[in-house]
Amino acid sequence: MRANELKGKVALVNGASRGIGLAIAKGLAKAGATVVVTSRTIESAREAASQLEKSGGRALPMACHAGRMEEIEALFTAIRDSQGRLDILINNAATNPYYGPAHGLPSDAFDKTVEVNLKGPYYMMANAVPLMIENGGGSIVNVSSIVSLVSMPGQAPYAMTKAGLVSLTKSFAREYGPQGVRVNAILPGVVETRFAQALVDDPSVQKWISRLPIPRAGQPDDMVEGVLFLVSEGAAYTTGTTLVMDGGATLG
Repeated sequence: MRANELKGKVALVNGASRGIGLAIAKGLAKAGATVVVTSRTIESAREAASQLEKSGGRALPMACHAGRMEEIEALFTAIRDSQGRLDILINNAATNPYYGPAHGLPSDAFDKTVEVNLKGPYYMMANAVPLMIENGGGSIVNVSSIVSLVSMPGQAPYAMTKAGLVSLTKSFAREYGPQGVRVNAILPGVVETRFAQALVDDPSVQKWISRLPIPRAGQPDDMVEGVLFLVSEGAAYTTGTTLVMDGGATLG
């Protein structure tokens, strides 16, 4: 991406306080966008915004629990009031409260996984689309996962929601493309973040990673350039697609 290609654009990254979300937020800011960074707490959002600003970026911290409708609606009201536009949405916030056999999943963990990973992104997009259309269009990138394509033990509820997010990506792309809104998804493999620490630390997963074509776990920065491409004018004819970024894990 060219320097300042996103100058004048407003981007929202939810779940931006660390890991993949923070790396993407930094990349968008470096490309010139004003970045609204959200986390469940305003303190975490402010810390993330501070990191962007120290690198010369423009950032606005806002608190938002990605699974609570009233907080999502308040977030978009604040963006409309303060910025008057939204050009880019990155749906990154996610949860995975249960890692274990499918038959042992507690119902409250099921509900939380669906609330944050599927219901939240749906209503983030539902609120973003009208604001984007008002200004001629925009770009949405959903952070899904390779578990939407391949099964992994202990990941049934998480995989279900990430597969659902791919389906939503295609549905929103089809419905809102004529109004200038492009919607795509990235599918990371195993990325070394605090969120995925239990998975990364699993000896069987480490052994599997060592046999990949790119034999290492991914890093948050590995995800950035793919997202920057998808939100850029270089991807103006790309919508409804999934970009797999997994070190070759899905090659079999």
